[in-house]
Amino acid sequence: MLTILYRGPLASCDYSCGYCPFAKRRDDPGRLRADRAALERFTGWVAAQDEPISVLFTPWGEGMVRSWYRRAVVELSHLPHVGRVAIQTNLSFRPDHLADADLSRLALWATYHPSQVTHERFLGKCRTLASAGVRYSVGVVGLPEHLQAARRLRADLPGHVYLWVNASEGLVYTDASAAPWQEIDPLFHYSRDPHPNLGLPCRTGSSVITVDGDGTVRRCHFLPTTLGNLYDGSFRDALRPRLCPATRCDCHIGYVHLEPTGLYDVFAGGILERIPARLHGDRPG
Repeated sequence: MLTILYRGPLASCDYSCGYCPFAKRRDDPGRLRADRAALERFTGWVAAQDEPISVLFTPWGEGMVRSWYRRAVVELSHLPHVGRVAIQTNLSFRPDHLADADLSRLALWATYHPSQVTHERFLGKCRTLASAGVRYSVGVVGLPEHLQAARRLRADLPGHVYLWVNASEGLVYTDASAAPWQEIDPLFHYSRDPHPNLGLPCRTGSSVITVDGDGTVRRCHFLPTTLGNLYDGSFRDALRPRLCPATRCDCHIGYVHLEPTGLYDVFAGGILERIPARLHGDRPG
């Protein structure tokens, strides 16, 4: 199966998180039109294929407040050769927009931003998703000021819903400061420190690629070298097993594909939506 991480021109978000460079950024109408056209071209390409494909949308901004992203995930979920379609989102959209999706193939990677939305509103969105049968994970950035909010959310979510924690960029976690995050997310140790991956085998560039709005294909979001273009098929001859040329990887959508981490076993069946196959201390929910 070919796994594609897609990121188009969209770079606007309805939230204003202090740790995000795209907070409250506005895209002008021209950029929004370009993003819509690029996304529709991409989904058309996926629909025309006859090989197994999975897609994760990783927009710089919030995609699900845009009708074309909502339509894309619903339409792709109905294609028989699409194993999974997932998107990173802050859940600020209305969950009922997913009512027409094939929920056996669709999933959400949701992020909770305590400074932008109340606990009650975000938890309500999660409960609506659960009632509708939508598969999802929830996460938070591991900033000290988020700790109590993360604990409260963990306590109120069903035990089977994974609450992941992303280590905050530039923040050094001692054993003591990491411990409460590890209690919330038993897999936090994978995020706590960057992975030294130079020369190690990685699935990116072989079974995993990233695609931007004009169809340029790269191994991953963090390596600039191009492999070709999606739409002329030139990328296919470049697909092969590779070693990673970077010294380290500190983002889940990158290091999850690094073979020595063993995370394909940890997240078996939920690689794109960041849902582990099993969590220690799972509680019925």
